[in-house]
Amino acid sequence: MRVIISILLIGAAIGAAVFGMLGLQGSQMRKPPFELFPDMDRQAKLRPQEPFHFFTNGISSQLPPAGTVARSQPIETVSGEVYRFEDSPVNTGRIAGTTNYVETNPLVVNAALLERGRDRFDIYCAPCHGRLGDGNGITKKIGVMPAVANLHDQRIVEMTDGEIFNTVTHGKGLMGAVGPLLPTEDRWAVIAYVRALQLSWLGTTNDLTAGQSAALK
Repeated sequence: MRVIISILLIGAAIGAAVFGMLGLQGSQMRKPPFELFPDMDRQAKLRPQEPFHFFTNGISSQLPPAGTVARSQPIETVSGEVYRFEDSPVNTGRIAGTTNYVETNPLVVNAALLERGRDRFDIYCAPCHGRLGDGNGITKKIGVMPAVANLHDQRIVEMTDGEIFNTVTHGKGLMGAVGPLLPTEDRWAVIAYVRALQLSWLGTTNDLTAGQSAALK
C-alpha cells in the first residue's frame, strides 16, 4: 500500500512540475508558456527571397555559381537523355502536360534491363505476387495478405506501362508505394520483366517470328 501511495505522490509531483513549467500553452495565462526547445518554434533559417546582408545582392536565395555541374545523372530513354526533375514520361508515367498514361516503356528494353528487372522483382515484388507473378507469394501463403493481384489477369495485362508505373510508384489499395525504395530506372526494369512474365504465360506461337517458328519444328 505504501508503495502505491509513494508512486501516486511521485506522479503527482512530476505532473505538477510539468504543468508549472509548460502551463496551458498561453490559453489561461498572460505570460507565454515555458519552452524547453525554443529553436523548434524560431529556427535559425532564411526564407526564400528574404533580405540578407551577407550576400552582395542582398537576398537570401542565390543562383548556383557559374559553371556549376549538375550532380544528377540523366536517364537514357528511347527519346534521349532525361533528367529526374523534368516533366517526362520516364519520371511520371504520363504523357508530358497531360494526365494520360504512356502506352509503352520509355527505356530501351534489352537483356540487361530484363535481368535487372528480374533481380528487383524477386526482392520487392515476389514476396507478395510470387516469383511467377501469379499472386501466390509467401505473404499470401502465411495469411498476411489474403488477397494479392495476379499479374497475369486480363485487367493488368491490358494496363498501359505508364499506369503500372504509377501504381508501383505510389501504391494502390493494400500495396504500399515502392517509389521511395526503387530508383526510376529500376521501376521501369521491373515493368519490363513483368511484361516478359506475362508473355511467357499468355504468349502463343503467333507471337513468334518466322525464324523462331521454324526452329521449333
